[in-house]
Amino acid sequence: MVEESSNAIPTPRDLAFDTLGGVIDNLLAGTFLEDYSGAIGNFTATLIMCLVGFAGIMLSMFMILWLERKILGRLMDRRGATTALRSLWVGENGTTAGEWWNMLPFGIGTPIGAVVKWLNKNFGNDDKNRPTVDRVNNRSWMGYVIFPGFFQNIADGMKFLIKEHMVPERADRLVYEVAPYLVITSTIMILGMIPMGSGIYGANPELSVLFAMAIFGIAPIGVFFGGWASNNKYTLLGGIRSAVQLTSYEIPLLLTVLSVCIISGSFNFVEIINFQIEAQTWNLFLLPLGGALFLISMLAEVERIPFDMPEAEAELVEGWWTEYGGMRFGLLFAAEYMRTYAACILFAHFFLGGWSAPFHFLIGNLPVVGLTSPSIIWVLLKAWLIFGVVFVWIRAALLRIRTDQILEFGWRMLLPLSVVNLAIAAVYRLFLYDTGFISSKGDAMITVGSAWDVMGIPWALPAITTIVSLGLFFFLLNDENKDASPERMFHIRTLEPAGTHLPGTE
Repeated sequence: MVEESSNAIPTPRDLAFDTLGGVIDNLLAGTFLEDYSGAIGNFTATLIMCLVGFAGIMLSMFMILWLERKILGRLMDRRGATTALRSLWVGENGTTAGEWWNMLPFGIGTPIGAVVKWLNKNFGNDDKNRPTVDRVNNRSWMGYVIFPGFFQNIADGMKFLIKEHMVPERADRLVYEVAPYLVITSTIMILGMIPMGSGIYGANPELSVLFAMAIFGIAPIGVFFGGWASNNKYTLLGGIRSAVQLTSYEIPLLLTVLSVCIISGSFNFVEIINFQIEAQTWNLFLLPLGGALFLISMLAEVERIPFDMPEAEAELVEGWWTEYGGMRFGLLFAAEYMRTYAACILFAHFFLGGWSAPFHFLIGNLPVVGLTSPSIIWVLLKAWLIFGVVFVWIRAALLRIRTDQILEFGWRMLLPLSVVNLAIAAVYRLFLYDTGFISSKGDAMITVGSAWDVMGIPWALPAITTIVSLGLFFFLLNDENKDASPERMFHIRTLEPAGTHLPGTE
């Protein structure tokens, strides 16, 4: 691996530690805490970086909620949420929200009332140029889209806050109350471990990947406890489904993450990303099978369609969290999206080079799009892209599958493939990784070449791996002779049309 140059640009973390260290040294000079100024400075800087990273994830998470609403809407040939916050000034059946505003200390007849009147006039239902809209008082009519549904997420959160929390009469109250916090706190701990940019992270232990994956495995315990403690048959079935499903998919997930760590030579998030930058190739082009396995396993881990059997509302009301209401339901709902968002960011780090710009070795000197762009922007863009293309698209395209199909797919398909992917990673790292093709030039020590060249051909190994993987994918995708192999998973398809099978004739 290429050593970093001493002239490297300081990261936000370096600047935070240097600046705060100097400030705290000056503040504590001459006091009894002067000898501890270094430790206090490090603690304060680490706390600030944790808050910055966590705030970046939490604030940007509103984007994935909005993306899901809008993308699903467009896939269903509608615009999605576009009228958020209009209920504050638009009423129904020809009336406005003016009476509600009159109850405020500064209601109609005041500046607030003037704003409400202007909003009703320009963005209300009363539009003489469109008599049909005016006649039916269609509240979805906007005229001009000023709030494209983004603030709908805030309205949903406020709704959860004002709802009453009720505990089932015969529930195990202690376990019932603790279970949501196991899910939520473990999710927040994962977000605290994930770096959001070059130098934008709080804690960076040497085994950060193992630590994050261990935390990821805590949530199924909370899910099962919540389903059992609610004293409801629906929640119990949902908890059992979740425990079985998450256990069966964690093994392929961990093997896939292990393959990433092997090919990168580290169990540390920052070092895995730096390896991809220095080797001049993203891991996705070396382990495309691993990328697919990671996404499929994460879909099951976060219980998204088509793996949402623990929350199957068609037969289990709302699954294991049926008895939860109010803000606890809202927090569980938010935790599910936080885990989904964490999965997207982890995929960006493991397979898409983290905060490195695409083709940074070619466009690194270009403004805005090159390495001069803030590193956190690239992480967010990659995570949003993965969420929109994979998680939302799959939700719109696929149907929920049965529990036996989910388990069979995990044990009979993903587990063997994850072992194959692990073997490929070991072979690539031990026999085909060569830093001799990498060199540096210029005062900025720009890295040139790739560590995955074959016989002197630049980027030969990633190109061959990607082409072969795409060829196999399309070959298997277009397999028309479905009855040729008796080894196929027999629960995936129905051989006989519905209504033609007679029980007992097998």
